[in-house]
This record gives sequence, C-alpha cells and structure tokens, in this order.
Amino acid sequence: MELYLDTANLEEIREIAAWGVLSGVTTNPTLVAKEFAQRGERLSEEGLVQHLRAVAEAAGGPVSAEVTALEAEAMVAEGRRLAAIHPNIVVKLPTTEEGLKACKR
Repeated sequence: MELYLDTANLEEIREIAAWGVLSGVTTNPTLVAKEFAQRGERLSEEGLVQHLRAVAEAAGGPVSAEVTALEAEAMVAEGRRLAAIHPNIVVKLPTTEEGLKACKR
C-alpha cells in the first residue's frame, strides 16, 4: 500500500513523513494558494518554487505539481519549469484536448 497526502501543508507532510509511511504528495494550485493565504502571504512565482521545493524535500517521494495554463504550448513550458524545481516533481496536466496535446510532448 502507498500513502499519498493531498496537501501543500509542510507541517502535515513533515509529520507524516517522520512516521515512515509517506509515499508522496499530491498538490494543486488551490492547495498551495491556501497555504499562503493562511500565512497572510501573497503567492508569487518565487514563493511557489520555494514552497514546491520544500514539499518535495519533505515528502521524499513523488510530488505532483499541476499546471495552470490552458493551452498546450503554455502547459509544456510551465510543466518544464515545474519539473526543474526538484527531481521528485511530477507534472500534472488536465485531461482536456490541450492537456492531452501537451502530454504527448
């Protein structure tokens, strides 16, 4: 059995990872934005990169990071930026015509 947390909360990720049962983390833009809002911070590109890197390091396994772009070319570019953040990042694409075009690439 594998356990994946659906969160962007670093405290939760670190706690479960310390138990030795965490396989990875699934995130999405809404979850990351929620973490910043709870801290009273505005989410920036730099903040997103730093947060996803911290999540990937804490998780110690695959971490999904979802694109927000709507067109295939933009999804590919955004996906490459996300994947470059950390080796554990797995890019998530929407199952739309544009998402499938991006997935092919």
